[in-house]
Order: sequence, then structure tokens, then C-alpha cells
Amino acid sequence: MACHTDPHSLTPLRGAGRSRPQALKRSVGRFRMRASWFTPCALLATAVAAQDAATTITITGRSNDRTATLAGFGDVPLGRLPISATVLSSGQLAQAGVTGLADLTRLDAATTDAYNAPGYWGTLAVRGFTLDPQFNLRRDGLPVNAETVLPLGNKDTLELLKGISGLQAGTSAPGGLLNLVVKRPVASVAQAQLAWIQPGTRSLAVDVGRRAEGLGWRVNAEYAHLEPWVRASRGHRRLLAVAADASLPTGSFIELEFEHSLQSQPSTPGLSLFGDRLPDPASIDPRLNLNNQAWSLPVVMAGNTGSVRLSHDLQHGWRAVLHLQRQALRTDDRIAFPFGCSAEDDYTRYCSDGSFDVYDYRSEGERRRSDALDLSLSGRWRLAGRTHDVGLGVLQTRQSARFSPQAFNWVGVGDISARVALPADPSLTEENTQRDERSTEWRVQGRVELDADTAVWLGMRHTQLDRRSVRTDGTAATAYEQSFSTPWLAVTHRISALGMLYASWGQGIESSVTPNRARYLRPGQALPALRSRQVEAGLKYRSSALDWNLALFDIQRPEWAEFGSCDADGSCDRRADGHARHRGIEADAEWRSGAWALRGSALLLRARRGGSAQPGVNGLQPTNVPARSLKAQLAYRVDRVPGLTLLAFASHEGARGVLPDNSARTPGWVRLDLAARWSVGSGPLATSWRLAMDNVADRRAWKESPYQFGHAYLYPLAPRAWSLTAQWQL
Repeated sequence: MACHTDPHSLTPLRGAGRSRPQALKRSVGRFRMRASWFTPCALLATAVAAQDAATTITITGRSNDRTATLAGFGDVPLGRLPISATVLSSGQLAQAGVTGLADLTRLDAATTDAYNAPGYWGTLAVRGFTLDPQFNLRRDGLPVNAETVLPLGNKDTLELLKGISGLQAGTSAPGGLLNLVVKRPVASVAQAQLAWIQPGTRSLAVDVGRRAEGLGWRVNAEYAHLEPWVRASRGHRRLLAVAADASLPTGSFIELEFEHSLQSQPSTPGLSLFGDRLPDPASIDPRLNLNNQAWSLPVVMAGNTGSVRLSHDLQHGWRAVLHLQRQALRTDDRIAFPFGCSAEDDYTRYCSDGSFDVYDYRSEGERRRSDALDLSLSGRWRLAGRTHDVGLGVLQTRQSARFSPQAFNWVGVGDISARVALPADPSLTEENTQRDERSTEWRVQGRVELDADTAVWLGMRHTQLDRRSVRTDGTAATAYEQSFSTPWLAVTHRISALGMLYASWGQGIESSVTPNRARYLRPGQALPALRSRQVEAGLKYRSSALDWNLALFDIQRPEWAEFGSCDADGSCDRRADGHARHRGIEADAEWRSGAWALRGSALLLRARRGGSAQPGVNGLQPTNVPARSLKAQLAYRVDRVPGLTLLAFASHEGARGVLPDNSARTPGWVRLDLAARWSVGSGPLATSWRLAMDNVADRRAWKESPYQFGHAYLYPLAPRAWSLTAQWQL
């Protein structure tokens, strides 16, 4: 949605100048529940590729052997980097049928849901901090806006860097960064895939390309009819992506690519507390869609993104790269949205009897554009007997968001039967907020080898911001400029041929202003930048049969709070108030032996609020953040049936807070998925079949419980579902 509190935009909550209950009603326009509409098979992304019958099973792409380009240290494998990261290949994603970012929550224990609902864009939390869709997503290393559905059909790998990202991003939330790496031309590829997901989603995708005589091209295309497990949410999506590259006579290498994507589908709101009661998930149909009015319209998200990258190898191993990217998004955002209970004068939840107020929300013709230009220089030299790897660069970005007035109108009272017919009211009664941002980020990073076993890694990014906003009626214009630097330092030491210790320290930045509403003191004034910091220590181990990584981290992030009654002009003071501190232990391992393979990850997290001047806040656990998360995937190759692999996946997440005072919590849950994959033939027309059953026990539970701008939400686990995929080599 267009109108929202944006960390830079000087944009207040919708209706912030009204009385508090009305403000709460108005604020909800943007915050709509989005969980992946795709039948959950995402854990298969870490499954084992089917091997020839004479070979042993191996987990596709050992984590310590992969590289993370977003880290900025070239081809150094993850096993030697002083960071925690997960890298998923396109092969893994294709085997799993992963089609949306929300599916990634079952691939890594550090990644959990953070306000996900079918038909809308996905939002993730990493180490308990929600990734900001405007600042924590990258595409081939350049910033993109994730307030849309980002297609994965033309992506080669997904790189998730966990923790403070001040070295890689000028401003971002402290959970980490997610980078989508685009598929590029290869020597030859020709694949087609058909998929069916219960009850009726069907898709067709092709991936073809070739390289010859210095020229390469690749085309990815997909069309899907969407009929997910949620009722009244049929839709469709499409993707067309083209990539090309060529070696130039000058010795340079040029890469061009473009993608067009569109998804049209009604989005699905979630449930909430019924008064003081947490609904029993066993009594709620997980297929329920409260956005089920005769006038409900689909959310339509279209995007065009293209880039040009020019690389040139200089003398003595140095390399220069120019990278330009533009992203243009258009969204029609519409929903019959349930929010709060006016009958009980409580806008934090639904009524005690399960009824709720319903609003007709429409924000059509939203346009967002992001431009990025990056210049970088990297190389190696020896100085004072030491080897130095150095990278220099400057990134210029420009973002704009243009909206029209919107509708957010109360139309009546509904209930969880989703059968109450209410009238539409599309009147454009609310102004929206136009946003503009320009930034320049200078960076330097490098590695110094002290001896054969020890290295020091360091970096610095200096950011200059210029942010502006104005309401769609020309009022409440605000602007501010800000600059800051974010340092990072790490040390690695190889303790054996198989193991490495590391320790790191870094800072990150988030920038904001006082909302430009009359009820605030100093409206529109820039606030001091939120400077978070992280300390991390880890151990990485790699052998022929076992890889494992262990990390201990401590992230501290300042928090803002509002003081005063906030129900009259000049009665609300927004200022710094303590911090959120997330400390945890994160582990992952891969083991292989003969026909067996096992991969697992775990996170133990202690997230607490501290240092607050508000009574009853310190020591509480934040909402929607489980204290523990475990994910495991087991594979067994059946030698008696060549090409057949049996797979099992288990997911567990602990209890989550529903309300900020911790008075309501959802229980933890365990889910089991089973699958079988059978590869037949070789060469042209070789076929791979995958049959899967997700949520085998049809477990009923609340998957997540985000609390957004004064309202509690509940999202259920997807019910048991079958899926079948066939892929052919053409």
C-alpha cells in the first residue's frame, strides 16, 4: 500500500491526526497479511539432487564451498569468510518449487515469517529483525524495492547474509541482506517444467539459452494459474526474462538483462485475538479468506527491471566494473480488510464473538522507481611483505514513489464465516504521500594476510542521504539530509586444514524523522540516525563427510518510542527510548554417508527490550519472534530403484508473543513433509519427477503472530497438500 510509516519518508501513519482509535483504524491500510500462496515444499530446496545409482548421495552445493557475491570479497568461499550466510542455488529452488520469498522461511532456522499472506509480497525476519522491503533487498548486488512480488524463475542463486549489513548497505534493518542473483547465459541449457499443486495451481516454465563465439543469450518464461489452498484467491502470474552477454573487442565484457513480471491475485487477511481469547487453531479452517466480498478485487503487481554491467580486466589482476540498474513497479492494491472492533472500542484485535470491522481499501496506480549506478575497482597487491585484497566503490541510488488519493472506508461488520455481504465504498477519502530519496555511498574494504593462517578483514561505508516527501494534496512537505559512516572489522584464524575461527564487529544505520502530523512535537524533524551494532564469533569446519558452522551473535538496536497522550495537537513526543537486544547461537550442518544425507540448522535466540523509560517494557520478548527454531532435511537413495530418492523434512518453531505485554502467546509447532524424487533417463528428454505431501499430519497451528501498528494478527499453517512436478531436458 502506498501510505505507510516509512523509515525515511517523513510519512506518518494514516489518520495520525485523529483520535487514537480512529488513527489505529486508518493506519492499517498497508499492513496486510501475506504468507506464501505456494503449497509449502520449500524445504526441498536443500534436498539432495538425484544421483546416478552407482554414486553416493550428496547434498546439492555444499555450503562452505559456495561464494556470496554480496559480501564484496570476490570468489572467497563462505567457508573462509567471517560472516554467517546461506546461499541457495537455482537447482535447489527448482527442485523445491520455490516461487516466493516467503517460502524461504523453511530453508534456514535463522529466517522466520514476518507478516506474510497469500496474494501479497513476502516479508522475512532474520535473527528476529524484520527485513525492510525498501532497503534490505538486493538484485545482483544493487538495491531494489521489494514492495512487490519479486519473481524467482530467472534467479540463479539467493544469497542471505545474516546480521548487521552496514558494510554492504547505506541504510538497512539489522537482520541482514537478501540478494537475488540473475541467471546469465551458459554454454547450453534447455529445460521445461510442469507443476501441479493441490487444490488447483498449475504452472508451465521454460529455461533456454546458449553461448557460442563470444555471444550468449538466455530466456526464462513462466505462466501459472493460481488456485491455492486459501478460498476465493484465484489468480495468475507471468514472467518473461531475457539475458545476454558478449566479449567486446576492447577486452571488456558486457552483460544485459531485462525481466517483466506480473501477478494478479486477491490477497488474504488473517485472523486475530477474539477479545482476550486466543482462538484454537484446530477450530479455524485454514482455508478461510475474510477478503470474500462480491466487490473484492485482486492485488495486481507488475514490474519491469533491467540492468547493464560492463567489466574490464586491468593490469596486474585489477578489475573495474560499471553496473547500472532500473526497476519500475506498478501496483493496484485492493482488499476488503478486517480490522479492530468498534463495538468494544478495541482496535488491537477482533471482538470477543469473532466479529470485526471491515474497510474498503483501494490504492490504485501506485508507481515506484529505483535507479542504481555502481562503480567498483578491486585487486590485490603486496606491501611490506603482506598480501592485501582491496575493493573500492561508489554507489548512487535514486528512489521515487508516486501515488494517488486512496480509499480506506468503514463499510460494516463481518465475522469469521466470511459470508456477511457488505456494501462497497470506493470513495477516495484519504491523501497519500509521495516520496523521493537520493543517496551516495562510498566504500572501501579489504583483507590483509598476516601469515598463512591469520587474516584481518576491514571495511568502511560512508553514506550521504537526501530524503523528501509531500502529501498528494501538496501539503505537509518535509525534507532532510543526513550523512554517516558504518565501519566493520573481522579476524580469521585457521586452526587446522579443516577448521577456522573468526570474530567480527560492525555497525548499521536506520534513518527516520518525526511524522509530519499536528499531534507531534517538532513534526517533520530529522531524528538522530539509529546506529545498531553487532558482535559475532564463529567456528567453521569442513571435511569430506561433514560440514558444520557455529556462530554466536549479539545485536543491539536503538528503539524509538512516543511519549505523551498523543491524542491532541502537540501532545506526542517521539524520541529514542532504550534498545532491542538479540543474542543467540546459530548452527548448521551437512552430513553425508553412503546412501544417506542429512542437513539441519538451529537457532536459539534471546530477544529482549531494555533501557526503556516506559513502565513494563524492559525484559519483554518482542512479538512474533520465536526463541528457538530448528529445520532438518533427510534424504535416502534407494539403490534398488535407480534414480529414486526419498526425502523427509521437519520444521519446528517455538512459541511467539501475540501482544507486546507478553500476555498472549501462540504455542510452538512441529511440521513434517515427505517427498519422493525419481530421475529417469539421461541426455535429451531426461525426466525428473517429484511427488510431495506437505504437512503430512495436517497439523493445525498459528504459524506466526505479527503485531503491527497497534493490531495483533494470526496466520495459520497451510493445510496438508499434494504437489507433483515434472521437468524435462529438451
